[in-house]
Amino acid sequence: MSISLTIEDQTGQVRVAPISDDHEPAPLTNTGQQFAALGIKEMQWHAGDRIVVHKDPDQKFIWAQLDESLTPDLLYIPGDEWVFSIPLKDQYYPSQLDSAFRTRRHYLCVRYADPWEIHAYRNWALNTHDQVTDSGAYPHASANVETRGEAVFFAKNAIDGKLANHSHGGYPFDSWGINSQDDAAIKVDFGRPVLIDRLRLLFRADFPHDNYWKKVSVRFSDGEVKSFSTTNSFEFQEFCFAPKQTQSVELFDLIKADHHSEWPALQQIEAYGFNTVQ
Repeated sequence: MSISLTIEDQTGQVRVAPISDDHEPAPLTNTGQQFAALGIKEMQWHAGDRIVVHKDPDQKFIWAQLDESLTPDLLYIPGDEWVFSIPLKDQYYPSQLDSAFRTRRHYLCVRYADPWEIHAYRNWALNTHDQVTDSGAYPHASANVETRGEAVFFAKNAIDGKLANHSHGGYPFDSWGINSQDDAAIKVDFGRPVLIDRLRLLFRADFPHDNYWKKVSVRFSDGEVKSFSTTNSFEFQEFCFAPKQTQSVELFDLIKADHHSEWPALQQIEAYGFNTVQ
């Protein structure tokens, strides 16, 4: 059993650099049995760079932290490879911490999850490493609309763990924005069946700019739908139900309150339960 972490350029070649002043340039890669880590004192990310993780296909769960601006995440990766594209495009900058992927010093680490972590009751809809397209690491968020295609309103913002909801727009107030579209829907794919019994929704609450939803519906992967009444609370709104096995949750049929604003938005969605895949 092994796990590896490699930095590649846009052509797929392994980048070469010294990890510190007293080391000669060497390929930026590391392999271990339980974890792989890279520490680099002097390196700039380039457009098209990517981080490639190779792992044992029988080990589905890993912890990852690929930049200091991202928190460590427990991810489900069904394949033996995960490619994380470095988000350096100008359009991403407003939704990021100023230093995200822009510092000279770097720390990256991946490790296999322990059984007690995999079996824990937790929020399985959290992924600060989620990308706009499906990278093969779960959970992954997607939507049928994102306001003006701006990064500060991407679907993935709703699973990034950031709870500041008293404003809108740039970091740290990223949210899922619906561009005032009545048929807006957002889906969180867990990548495998999970057994959940609790959903928590946090609406953006930048009133009076914002509106809110007075009713939301949730569709599970087997087609079952549950509907919930919601309010303009600044806090999480929690909905409990009998344990439900599902591979995804989709929020849809979002009914806006009677209000002058056309701009409700979702700050965070959380889904609590247990794994069914070990």
